[in-house]
This record gives sequence, structure tokens and C-alpha cells, in this order.
Amino acid sequence: MKKSLRYKRVVLKLSGEALGGDCSHGIDVEIISSLANQIKEVTRLGVQIALVVGGGNIFRGETITGKLVMERTVGDYMGMLATVINGLALQSCLEKIGVPTRLMTAIEMHEVAEPYIRRRAIRHLEKNRVVIFAAGTGNPYFTTDTAAALRAIEIGAEVILKATKVDGVYSADPNKVKHVKKFEQIKFIEVLKRRLKVMDATAISLCMDNNLPIIIFNLSKEGNIKRIILGDKIGTIVK
Repeated sequence: MKKSLRYKRVVLKLSGEALGGDCSHGIDVEIISSLANQIKEVTRLGVQIALVVGGGNIFRGETITGKLVMERTVGDYMGMLATVINGLALQSCLEKIGVPTRLMTAIEMHEVAEPYIRRRAIRHLEKNRVVIFAAGTGNPYFTTDTAAALRAIEIGAEVILKATKVDGVYSADPNKVKHVKKFEQIKFIEVLKRRLKVMDATAISLCMDNNLPIIIFNLSKEGNIKRIILGDKIGTIVK
């Protein structure tokens, strides 16, 4: 018996670090190829999927601005441009395997991408195109986590899938602390109270106010995206 879809329109949040994999800098070819194939698989099920990409594998503004080399605003804009590089790479990989894709940016750069227009983004999704949102919100001081929450709300997504290197949310960093508790489910307010590093506080507050759940899962395990779409309990759900 064919399983029904749990979610039909989703936003997949990808950090730059996730795309970088084990590489100290740049894009891990194996990870981005695997990701493209997983996205192709879920689009074949009829799922409308939008991606929000970070840029930490190419440039992290705080590492320079924290040393007072340049203004925070300049570092943030440089980070936004890094997300466009990742977006172009993802678009190219997806289209190479036959997945129609549109890259939309919050900062206009007509030669490489479409400007973000909400109604146009929704129309692309309705035509079964994968939409990639790059350049964050287009504003300094806002993270790509916040951009993911904002875009998900704007396009009417049912859930945000946050791809990470761990398999859920823990009471403490499992790489640093031995005895930690993994949460299968946790409330937004608990995430804020415990200051758990799920997404930044602005993004969590946006999702909480708009009743938009977040699922944190391990990107490195192939098939996880499809399993979540089909309703399997993977990772941690924040709602």
C-alpha cells in the first residue's frame, strides 16, 4: 500500500557547513550530489519544496567582524553573497539531473537569479519547480534561519526541515557532553528557555507565533528527507 504524504509544501533549510561536509572550505561534491538526488526523489512524489541556503562554508562574517576588521553590516552582506554561490551550485546540480529549479535572491542580481517576489515563488512551486531562496532576507543582522522562517510563512509551507550534522535536538552538545537527553518532541518556548541551538531566537519566535513546526534531522543519512515527508518520525520536531 502506497503511503500518503505527510507534508506537501516544505522549506528545507541548509546551512553552509552542511554543504561543506568534511571540507574545511567550499562545497563537498558528494554531499551536494546526494542532496540533489534526494530532492529529486521527493519532488517525484508531488512535494513542493523550497530551499533556503546558508553561506558559512564560503564566508562567515562574524569571524572577521568580531576582530573589528570591518563593519558588521559589510560582513553580513558578504555572507549573503556567499549564499548565492551555494544557491547557484545547488541549482546547477538539480537541473543536471532533470529537476526544474529557480534561484531567487533577496538582493537583485538579474544576470544570475530572479529577484524574490512572493507570488512568483508560489507560482513556481505550483508548477513543480524547486525554488532556492538565497541572500537571506536581504538585510544585515538577520540570519538565514530567520530567512527560512520568514519565507516558509510567506509561501504557506507546512513545515521547516532543518538539515544538520546531528540527528536531532539534545539537552547539550552530544559532541562535548557524555550524558545528554535527545528530544523527540519539544515546544518552542522550551527551546527559548533552555537556549538550545536549534535556530536563532528570532526564527523560533516567528515559527511559534505562526504555528509553523520545525524538524531537525541528520542530512548525512540518505533517504531522511523522503521518510519525513512520508510521516516517519525522524530527528526532533519543535512545535
